[in-house]
Amino acid sequence: MDILQAIGNTSLVQLRKIVPPNGAQIFVKLEWENPTGSVKDRMALAVISRAEQDGWLKPGDTVVEYTGGSTGASLALVCAAKGYRLKIISSDAFSQEKLDQMAALGAELTLVPSEGGRTTKKLILDMVEAARGLSREPHTYWTDQLNNHDSIAGYRALGEEIWSQTKGAVDAFVHCVGTAATSRGVATVLKRHEAETKIFVVEPAESSVLRGGPAGPHKIEGVGIGYTPPLWDPTLVDDILSVKTDEAKEMARRLAREEAIFAGTSSGANVVAALQVAERLGPTARIVTLMADSGLKYLGTDVYRRR
Repeated sequence: MDILQAIGNTSLVQLRKIVPPNGAQIFVKLEWENPTGSVKDRMALAVISRAEQDGWLKPGDTVVEYTGGSTGASLALVCAAKGYRLKIISSDAFSQEKLDQMAALGAELTLVPSEGGRTTKKLILDMVEAARGLSREPHTYWTDQLNNHDSIAGYRALGEEIWSQTKGAVDAFVHCVGTAATSRGVATVLKRHEAETKIFVVEPAESSVLRGGPAGPHKIEGVGIGYTPPLWDPTLVDDILSVKTDEAKEMARRLAREEAIFAGTSSGANVVAALQVAERLGPTARIVTLMADSGLKYLGTDVYRRR
Protein backbone atom coordinates (compact mmCIF):
# COMPACT_ATOMS: atom_id res chain seq x y z
CA MET A 1 0.00 0.00 0.00
CA ASP A 2 1.31 3.48 -0.83
CA ILE A 3 0.19 6.85 0.52
CA LEU A 4 -2.30 7.44 -2.31
CA GLN A 5 -4.19 4.28 -1.33
CA ALA A 6 -4.89 5.94 2.03
CA ILE A 7 -7.25 8.40 0.34
CA GLY A 8 -10.96 7.78 1.00
CA ASN A 9 -12.94 5.41 3.21
CA THR A 10 -13.32 8.05 5.92
CA SER A 11 -15.43 7.67 9.05
CA LEU A 12 -19.05 8.78 9.40
CA VAL A 13 -20.02 9.90 12.92
CA GLN A 14 -23.22 11.23 14.43
CA LEU A 15 -23.49 14.61 16.14
CA ARG A 16 -24.75 14.15 19.69
CA LYS A 17 -24.76 17.49 21.54
CA ILE A 18 -25.24 20.31 19.03
CA VAL A 19 -28.43 18.83 17.56
CA PRO A 20 -31.72 19.47 19.38
CA PRO A 21 -33.04 16.54 21.48
CA ASN A 22 -35.53 14.31 19.67
CA GLY A 23 -34.63 16.05 16.41
CA ALA A 24 -33.28 14.83 13.10
CA GLN A 25 -30.08 12.81 13.03
CA ILE A 26 -27.06 14.63 11.58
CA PHE A 27 -24.01 12.64 10.51
CA VAL A 28 -20.65 14.13 9.52
CA LYS A 29 -18.04 12.51 7.29
CA LEU A 30 -14.56 13.05 8.72
CA GLU A 31 -12.73 14.05 5.55
CA TRP A 32 -9.69 15.18 7.54
CA GLU A 33 -8.81 11.47 7.76
CA ASN A 34 -7.45 11.81 4.21
CA PRO A 35 -3.63 12.14 4.14
CA THR A 36 -3.45 15.97 3.91
CA GLY A 37 -6.43 16.47 6.23
CA SER A 38 -8.89 17.45 3.50
CA VAL A 39 -11.62 16.15 1.20
CA LYS A 40 -9.62 17.62 -1.71
CA ASP A 41 -7.25 14.63 -1.72
CA ARG A 42 -10.00 12.79 -3.58
CA MET A 43 -10.17 15.23 -6.50
CA ALA A 44 -6.40 15.71 -6.69
CA LEU A 45 -5.81 11.99 -7.20
CA ALA A 46 -8.64 11.75 -9.74
CA VAL A 47 -7.48 14.75 -11.78
CA ILE A 48 -3.81 13.78 -11.89
CA SER A 49 -4.55 10.12 -12.64
CA ARG A 50 -6.89 11.04 -15.50
CA ALA A 51 -4.34 13.49 -16.95
CA GLU A 52 -1.77 10.69 -16.97
CA GLN A 53 -4.20 8.26 -18.63
CA ASP A 54 -5.11 10.81 -21.31
CA GLY A 55 -1.48 11.68 -22.02
CA TRP A 56 -1.73 15.29 -20.86
CA LEU A 57 0.78 14.68 -18.05
CA LYS A 58 4.07 12.87 -18.64
CA PRO A 59 7.11 12.08 -16.45
CA GLY A 60 9.16 15.22 -15.87
CA ASP A 61 6.22 17.58 -16.42
CA THR A 62 5.09 20.39 -14.12
CA VAL A 63 1.59 20.78 -12.67
CA VAL A 64 0.11 24.26 -12.16
CA GLU A 65 -2.96 25.31 -10.14
CA TYR A 66 -4.62 28.27 -8.37
CA THR A 67 -5.94 27.41 -4.91
CA GLY A 68 -6.90 28.68 -1.50
CA GLY A 69 -4.85 25.95 0.07
CA SER A 70 -6.55 22.60 0.53
CA THR A 71 -6.52 21.72 -3.17
CA GLY A 72 -2.90 22.86 -3.30
CA ALA A 73 -1.86 20.61 -0.43
CA SER A 74 -3.72 17.70 -2.01
CA LEU A 75 -2.08 18.25 -5.38
CA ALA A 76 1.29 18.60 -3.63
CA LEU A 77 0.76 15.23 -1.96
CA VAL A 78 -0.13 13.51 -5.23
CA CYS A 79 2.66 15.24 -7.17
CA ALA A 80 5.23 14.35 -4.50
CA ALA A 81 4.08 10.72 -4.56
CA LYS A 82 4.20 10.58 -8.35
CA GLY A 83 7.31 12.70 -8.92
CA TYR A 84 5.91 15.84 -10.57
CA ARG A 85 6.98 19.43 -9.99
CA LEU A 86 4.11 21.64 -8.74
CA LYS A 87 3.64 25.41 -9.04
CA ILE A 88 0.81 26.92 -6.98
CA ILE A 89 -0.84 30.33 -7.21
CA SER A 90 -2.38 31.23 -3.86
CA SER A 91 -2.90 34.31 -1.67
CA ASP A 92 -2.48 35.91 1.73
CA ALA A 93 -6.27 35.57 2.07
CA PHE A 94 -5.76 31.97 3.14
CA SER A 95 -4.34 30.56 6.35
CA GLN A 96 -0.59 30.42 6.84
CA GLU A 97 -0.95 26.77 7.85
CA LYS A 98 -2.32 25.92 4.41
CA LEU A 99 0.46 27.81 2.64
CA ASP A 100 3.09 26.14 4.82
CA GLN A 101 1.61 22.68 4.21
CA MET A 102 1.72 23.16 0.43
CA ALA A 103 5.35 24.27 0.63
CA ALA A 104 6.27 21.41 2.97
CA LEU A 105 4.99 18.94 0.38
CA GLY A 106 7.17 20.52 -2.30
CA ALA A 107 4.89 23.08 -3.96
CA GLU A 108 6.47 26.29 -5.33
CA LEU A 109 4.20 29.14 -4.23
CA THR A 110 3.36 32.48 -5.85
CA LEU A 111 1.07 34.66 -3.71
CA VAL A 112 -1.48 37.12 -5.13
CA PRO A 113 -2.36 39.98 -2.72
CA SER A 114 -5.93 40.13 -1.39
CA GLU A 115 -8.18 42.90 -0.16
CA GLY A 116 -7.68 42.80 3.59
CA GLY A 117 -7.23 39.05 3.74
CA ARG A 118 -10.72 38.32 2.41
CA THR A 119 -11.93 36.17 -0.48
CA THR A 120 -13.36 38.24 -3.35
CA LYS A 121 -14.32 37.64 -6.96
CA LYS A 122 -11.39 39.83 -8.06
CA LEU A 123 -8.93 37.74 -6.04
CA ILE A 124 -10.13 34.48 -7.56
CA LEU A 125 -9.97 35.89 -11.10
CA ASP A 126 -6.48 37.31 -10.46
CA MET A 127 -5.29 33.92 -9.23
CA VAL A 128 -6.78 32.17 -12.27
CA GLU A 129 -5.02 34.57 -14.65
CA ALA A 130 -1.69 34.10 -12.88
CA ALA A 131 -2.06 30.33 -13.23
CA ARG A 132 -3.02 30.73 -16.89
CA GLY A 133 0.25 32.56 -17.48
CA LEU A 134 2.30 29.76 -15.88
CA SER A 135 0.36 27.13 -17.82
CA ARG A 136 1.75 28.45 -21.12
CA GLU A 137 5.22 27.21 -20.20
CA PRO A 138 6.31 24.00 -21.98
CA HIS A 139 5.73 20.58 -20.38
CA THR A 140 3.11 22.02 -18.04
CA TYR A 141 -0.32 20.66 -17.13
CA TRP A 142 -2.87 23.07 -15.63
CA THR A 143 -5.40 21.23 -13.46
CA ASP A 144 -7.77 24.26 -13.60
CA GLN A 145 -10.02 23.03 -10.80
CA LEU A 146 -12.95 25.38 -11.51
CA ASN A 147 -13.35 23.98 -15.04
CA ASN A 148 -12.02 20.43 -14.73
CA HIS A 149 -14.85 17.87 -14.99
CA ASP A 150 -12.44 15.10 -13.93
CA SER A 151 -12.62 16.49 -10.40
CA ILE A 152 -16.30 15.51 -10.18
CA ALA A 153 -15.36 11.85 -10.68
CA GLY A 154 -13.11 12.09 -7.64
CA TYR A 155 -16.14 12.59 -5.41
CA ARG A 156 -18.33 9.79 -6.71
CA ALA A 157 -16.60 7.36 -4.34
CA LEU A 158 -17.51 9.74 -1.52
CA GLY A 159 -21.16 9.46 -2.51
CA GLU A 160 -20.92 5.68 -2.58
CA GLU A 161 -19.31 5.66 0.88
CA ILE A 162 -22.14 7.80 2.28
CA TRP A 163 -24.76 5.49 0.73
CA SER A 164 -23.04 2.39 2.09
CA GLN A 165 -22.35 3.78 5.58
CA THR A 166 -25.95 4.94 6.02
CA LYS A 167 -27.23 1.66 4.51
CA GLY A 168 -29.15 3.79 2.04
CA ALA A 169 -31.01 5.67 4.76
CA VAL A 170 -29.99 9.24 3.91
CA ASP A 171 -32.66 11.89 3.40
CA ALA A 172 -30.42 14.85 2.66
CA PHE A 173 -26.83 15.82 1.85
CA VAL A 174 -25.54 19.29 2.76
CA HIS A 175 -22.30 20.91 1.61
CA CYS A 176 -20.69 24.27 0.84
CA VAL A 177 -20.02 25.26 -2.76
CA GLY A 178 -16.53 26.16 -3.93
CA THR A 179 -15.94 24.64 -7.34
CA ALA A 180 -19.26 22.73 -6.95
CA ALA A 181 -17.48 19.47 -7.84
CA THR A 182 -17.96 17.82 -4.43
CA SER A 183 -21.70 18.40 -4.16
CA ARG A 184 -22.17 17.47 -7.82
CA GLY A 185 -20.23 14.21 -7.54
CA VAL A 186 -22.00 13.17 -4.35
CA ALA A 187 -25.43 14.28 -5.57
CA THR A 188 -25.10 12.32 -8.79
CA VAL A 189 -24.49 9.10 -6.85
CA LEU A 190 -27.09 9.63 -4.11
CA LYS A 191 -29.84 10.61 -6.53
CA ARG A 192 -29.02 7.65 -8.74
CA HIS A 193 -29.56 5.37 -5.74
CA GLU A 194 -32.64 7.27 -4.51
CA ALA A 195 -34.11 10.10 -6.57
CA GLU A 196 -35.90 11.56 -3.53
CA THR A 197 -32.66 12.31 -1.66
CA LYS A 198 -32.48 16.07 -1.08
CA ILE A 199 -29.32 18.03 -1.93
CA PHE A 200 -28.75 21.33 -0.13
CA VAL A 201 -25.77 23.50 -1.01
CA VAL A 202 -24.34 26.26 1.15
CA GLU A 203 -22.69 29.59 0.35
CA PRO A 204 -21.51 32.58 2.41
CA ALA A 205 -24.33 35.00 3.23
CA GLU A 206 -21.92 37.84 2.39
CA SER A 207 -21.58 36.51 -1.17
CA SER A 208 -24.78 34.62 -1.90
CA VAL A 209 -24.52 34.74 -5.70
CA LEU A 210 -26.21 31.39 -6.35
CA ARG A 211 -29.31 32.78 -4.64
CA GLY A 212 -29.15 35.87 -6.85
CA GLY A 213 -27.42 38.15 -4.36
CA PRO A 214 -24.39 40.37 -4.96
CA ALA A 215 -20.82 39.11 -4.64
CA GLY A 216 -19.02 40.27 -1.53
CA PRO A 217 -15.92 39.61 0.59
CA HIS A 218 -16.06 36.88 3.22
CA LYS A 219 -13.80 34.65 5.33
CA ILE A 220 -15.12 31.12 4.80
CA GLU A 221 -12.02 29.76 3.11
CA GLY A 222 -12.29 27.59 0.03
CA VAL A 223 -15.92 28.40 -0.85
CA GLY A 224 -17.95 31.30 -2.26
CA ILE A 225 -15.84 32.37 -5.24
CA GLY A 226 -18.07 35.39 -5.99
CA TYR A 227 -19.59 34.07 -9.22
CA THR A 228 -21.36 30.93 -10.41
CA PRO A 229 -18.72 28.18 -10.70
CA PRO A 230 -18.52 26.59 -14.17
CA LEU A 231 -19.17 23.10 -12.74
CA TRP A 232 -22.41 24.21 -11.06
CA ASP A 233 -25.41 22.06 -12.02
CA PRO A 234 -28.65 23.46 -10.53
CA THR A 235 -30.67 20.46 -11.71
CA LEU A 236 -29.09 18.34 -8.95
CA VAL A 237 -29.80 20.85 -6.17
CA ASP A 238 -33.02 21.13 -4.15
CA ASP A 239 -32.19 24.37 -2.33
CA ILE A 240 -29.40 26.86 -1.63
CA LEU A 241 -28.74 28.01 1.94
CA SER A 242 -26.62 30.94 3.09
CA VAL A 243 -24.53 31.12 6.26
CA LYS A 244 -22.71 34.13 7.68
CA THR A 245 -18.94 33.91 8.21
CA ASP A 246 -19.31 34.61 11.94
CA GLU A 247 -21.89 31.83 12.29
CA ALA A 248 -19.57 29.38 10.52
CA LYS A 249 -16.60 30.29 12.73
CA GLU A 250 -18.61 30.01 15.93
CA MET A 251 -20.01 26.63 14.91
CA ALA A 252 -16.49 25.37 14.17
CA ARG A 253 -15.54 26.35 17.73
CA ARG A 254 -18.66 24.70 19.15
CA LEU A 255 -17.95 21.48 17.23
CA ALA A 256 -14.51 21.34 18.85
CA ARG A 257 -15.71 22.10 22.38
CA GLU A 258 -19.01 20.21 22.42
CA GLU A 259 -18.54 17.33 19.96
CA ALA A 260 -14.73 16.92 20.08
CA ILE A 261 -14.78 17.39 16.29
CA PHE A 262 -11.92 19.67 15.19
CA ALA A 263 -12.72 21.10 11.78
CA GLY A 264 -12.40 24.18 9.60
CA THR A 265 -14.70 27.11 8.85
CA SER A 266 -16.58 25.62 5.91
CA SER A 267 -17.34 22.58 8.06
CA GLY A 268 -18.89 24.93 10.60
CA ALA A 269 -21.00 26.43 7.81
CA ASN A 270 -22.04 22.92 6.78
CA VAL A 271 -23.35 22.15 10.26
CA VAL A 272 -25.17 25.49 10.59
CA ALA A 273 -26.94 24.68 7.32
CA ALA A 274 -27.55 21.04 8.30
CA LEU A 275 -29.36 22.23 11.43
CA GLN A 276 -31.58 24.42 9.23
CA VAL A 277 -32.31 21.41 7.04
CA ALA A 278 -33.05 19.27 10.11
CA GLU A 279 -35.65 21.77 11.28
CA ARG A 280 -37.21 21.79 7.82
CA LEU A 281 -37.31 18.02 7.28
CA GLY A 282 -38.43 17.06 10.78
CA PRO A 283 -37.35 14.65 13.53
CA THR A 284 -37.27 11.47 11.44
CA ALA A 285 -34.75 12.83 8.90
CA ARG A 286 -31.20 11.53 8.49
CA ILE A 287 -28.84 14.21 7.16
CA VAL A 288 -25.20 13.87 6.09
CA THR A 289 -22.65 16.66 5.72
CA LEU A 290 -18.86 16.89 5.52
CA MET A 291 -16.09 17.93 7.83
CA ALA A 292 -14.21 19.13 4.78
CA ASP A 293 -10.87 19.70 6.47
CA SER A 294 -9.06 19.73 9.79
CA GLY A 295 -9.01 22.55 12.30
CA LEU A 296 -5.22 22.16 12.29
CA LYS A 297 -5.29 24.18 9.06
CA TYR A 298 -6.76 27.17 10.94
CA LEU A 299 -4.82 27.35 14.20
CA GLY A 300 -3.22 30.68 13.25
CA THR A 301 -6.52 32.26 12.20
CA ASP A 302 -9.14 33.98 14.35
CA VAL A 303 -11.22 30.79 14.26
CA TYR A 304 -8.98 29.14 16.86
CA ARG A 305 -6.13 31.50 17.74
CA ARG A 306 -6.06 32.17 21.48
CA ARG A 307 -7.10 35.74 22.17
